[in-house]
Amino acid sequence: MSTQAVVQTGGKQYLVVAGDVIDVEFIAGEIGADVTLSPILMIQDDAGLTVAAGDLTGASIRGRILRHDRARKIVVFKKKRRKNYRRTQGHRQSFTRLQIVEIIRG
Repeated sequence: MSTQAVVQTGGKQYLVVAGDVIDVEFIAGEIGADVTLSPILMIQDDAGLTVAAGDLTGASIRGRILRHDRARKIVVFKKKRRKNYRRTQGHRQSFTRLQIVEIIRG
């Protein structure tokens, strides 16, 4: 059984396994650099399931930055009927593509 972990980064939670490629909120760093993700919320491996902040104090996930990019544009449109009020605005969210290198139980 491969080691799985739940990590929280950028206000979102991700279930990861070593070798996974995930898109997370922008993390500053050079392409090819290693980053450490924390906090780890859960780890499941051959030893069992561990769910608790106190039990996972030494745990970490090492990931490698593959690229920085921006997501597709979304259109934000506000309107108030009968008031001639219309506002259009676009937004592109920055993200970082990470490859999960290893999960360290600690």
